[in-house]
Amino acid sequence: MMNRNVIVGLFVAAGLALFTIGLFLIGNRHEAFSRHIEFFAEFKDLSGLAKGAKVQVAGMDAGQVLDIGIPDSPTVGFRVKLRVDEKFHGLVRTDSVAMIGTAGVVGETFLLVRPGSPNAPAATSLATLPSKEPTELADLLDQGKGTLADADTAIKNANGLLTTVGGKVNSTLDEVKGTVSNVNDVVVGLKEGRGSAGMLLRDQALANQVRQTVTNVQQASVDIGHVTSKADGLLSDIQSRNFPQKIDGTLASVSSAASNIDASSRQIQQTIAEISQPDEQGVAAGVNIRESLSNTNVATSNMADETEALKHNFFLRGFFRHRGYYNLTHLSPDKYRKDGFFTSPGNPRAWLSAEQLFRTDANGVEQLTPRGKTLIDGTLAGYGDSIVESPIIVEGYWSGENPAEQLTLSRHRANLVRRYLQDHFQLDPGHLGAVPMKNLPPSGSDHSSWDGICILLVKGKP
Repeated sequence: MMNRNVIVGLFVAAGLALFTIGLFLIGNRHEAFSRHIEFFAEFKDLSGLAKGAKVQVAGMDAGQVLDIGIPDSPTVGFRVKLRVDEKFHGLVRTDSVAMIGTAGVVGETFLLVRPGSPNAPAATSLATLPSKEPTELADLLDQGKGTLADADTAIKNANGLLTTVGGKVNSTLDEVKGTVSNVNDVVVGLKEGRGSAGMLLRDQALANQVRQTVTNVQQASVDIGHVTSKADGLLSDIQSRNFPQKIDGTLASVSSAASNIDASSRQIQQTIAEISQPDEQGVAAGVNIRESLSNTNVATSNMADETEALKHNFFLRGFFRHRGYYNLTHLSPDKYRKDGFFTSPGNPRAWLSAEQLFRTDANGVEQLTPRGKTLIDGTLAGYGDSIVESPIIVEGYWSGENPAEQLTLSRHRANLVRRYLQDHFQLDPGHLGAVPMKNLPPSGSDHSSWDGICILLVKGKP
């Protein structure tokens, strides 16, 4: 009898244990023992969304639909109450958008919540999220039919247009062939020296004439300067000395000077006309001057590139760095972290957080705030006259987790501050550098990570 009671007791205990385990499994499946946060969303059309449907945040299952409120009139949408696991609360922001989706074409319907932007605050409990109405497959098919009909009409019209244009193109090509033949005859005649233009092209004396004309222009300019100087002296003499007997002589001198000016003007006009004529290759003087200036610019650019290459040469790099020729506009983050000139503890650093410096404008782009500019002014004022003599490096930091955004936004912040320093303090651009550091300061600094800006003053020339 006792063995029977023991067996019954064990059976009851095992049943209770199985019941308890099943209760926890079911509760865990429905997230009954997790902490949740509830939100609302409104839709004009539910597209099959029902109570108990899944809720996904950024494509991951995060909760379920708790209730759907029926509207009182057609102007009011369905009010959907959804529950989301609290661990997803950081992704649900005030600008997060709720939309209705389906798994595949005819799969189950669920509610999808898109993550908001990092600059927007987290949505509070029971807040109404912005929503986007679903797109029905039937509407897309209707639009596709209309697009196909328009395309068919356009193709038919294009066929007729191509037929018409083809005939005109053929006749135009025939005319072009005749014109090309005439042009070839003219070019051959010019090369052989036939006609006035051909003679000018092959005239070897034209170059000497252009040189002589330029010499005449220079001499004429000197003559004009002398004549003008004499006229000024005569007028001054008339104004300072009131002698009637000198007036006649002065007027005669002025008349002579006017005659000289008139002759010089005619000589200048003749010289300009000669300069305007083409050279022996038929190229005008203005074109030759422009080509000479263009060649000079190219040579100057090549010389600058060669000088820049010498700065990075293995044998000459130390010399240029000793002389101060260090390119601060092309600092890579990796080389910057390893260079002792910039990571030296003796270089003063000023750490300014993003909250103090930046704000996001209507287009989602960060800009410097008036408060941030005041903080930067105070930081530079603390360095004194050293900002004029020593190089300044602006390190940009962004604390997000996306590596691409870390590089892009940290570079944007560094360039913002660098441009402000250059414009506001009128600093030499060659003494200003900007380095995107993502979110990792150099080793040996006071911070293991940072979100904002660090202004570094380099002591001495690197």
